[in-house]
Amino acid sequence: MKKILPFAFFTAAVLAQAQTPQFKEQLIDGEVGIGYGLAVADVNGDRRTDILLADSNEIVWYENPTWKKHIIAEKLTEKDHVCIAARDIDGDGKCEIAVGAGWNPGDTTGSGAVFYLIPPADRTQKWEPVKLAHEPTTHRMKWVRNRAGRYDLVVVPLHGRGNDKNGEGAGARTLAYHMPEDPRKEWNATLVQGTMHKTHNLDIIPAPGTEAESLLICGREGVVRLDQTDSGWKEQWIAQHPKDSTELLGAGEVRYGAFSGGQPYVTTIEPMHGNQLVIYTPPSDGPKNGPWQRRVLTSDLVDGHAIATHDLLGLNNRQIVVGWRAQQKIGKVGVKLFWTTKEDGNGWQNAFIDDGGMACEDAVCADLDGDHALEIIGAGRRSKNLKIYWNQRNQ
Repeated sequence: MKKILPFAFFTAAVLAQAQTPQFKEQLIDGEVGIGYGLAVADVNGDRRTDILLADSNEIVWYENPTWKKHIIAEKLTEKDHVCIAARDIDGDGKCEIAVGAGWNPGDTTGSGAVFYLIPPADRTQKWEPVKLAHEPTTHRMKWVRNRAGRYDLVVVPLHGRGNDKNGEGAGARTLAYHMPEDPRKEWNATLVQGTMHKTHNLDIIPAPGTEAESLLICGREGVVRLDQTDSGWKEQWIAQHPKDSTELLGAGEVRYGAFSGGQPYVTTIEPMHGNQLVIYTPPSDGPKNGPWQRRVLTSDLVDGHAIATHDLLGLNNRQIVVGWRAQQKIGKVGVKLFWTTKEDGNGWQNAFIDDGGMACEDAVCADLDGDHALEIIGAGRRSKNLKIYWNQRNQ
């Protein structure tokens, strides 16, 4: 009789589980304005991960585990709030928060705003906004660890200054803001990248310990990786989309991923607000810094606007959460999970997490209940909702 090793039982169980992802949804807020930007972090230092939202007229956080809503800023600018960055950058167990506002992509000279929020002793009350210098059309931001082990606020505008409605003109200037000892004083900023157009989003490539983190930025020209060096930020193009191409039209969302064998991948939604979920993998032959191989996982998105990559199924790789909002082209909305158990990146499967109930503007993942299985959090624009999709993997 053939002996079956315990590992085989484990592998079979994992594979069977992966084929039927189980998530249970919970409505947290059914009166969201637009839900432009989500973040997850411990706001009040109770060692629980809270949910933060940059909504059109409010900056709020929802307190774990009751999900009570706390408004910490209102109407910072006449135009909408548009993005949020939250991370514990000083090691005190409570996150620092920055937000972007003044959203008006048609005004490429006077729109936009960047604020750092100074917390009161009671973090459920209003925070003090400190306005920073900014580029027009502020759109996305993240706290990024620098070479000194400190954190800079990296802010990506959608357009270059003075561009026309098609994004033609100067490159969009992505800046890294360096926090002074007194955050109410002037913040110096350095240029990260300044040649791309329609720079719709960015992501952090994780780094061990206190090492400097790298970035991915996507836009009309494709996807570029940026590494911090002694002489500034060094570029390596993951995907270049020629301006005259009729097939490669840029990318609107980007996230870093990795397969179980350790091979990295990059996933995008193409074009901006597009219909395709794409992955890029390193070249199997040719120069190490050559263009990555492109593969389309689906072309069925309707106004795709959100990606998150995490190990939700316990597969020792990063699966892809993708959401679409059907805002500019009316259609069915939803959130799907894509996964593979193959180390070479083949054999992708997918399943709905939300079929028609989430017009997804943004999505993030975090372990909200301490069971070592990450939840999905989605904010809906046309659906006006905020939901948690509770991971049932360990139930």
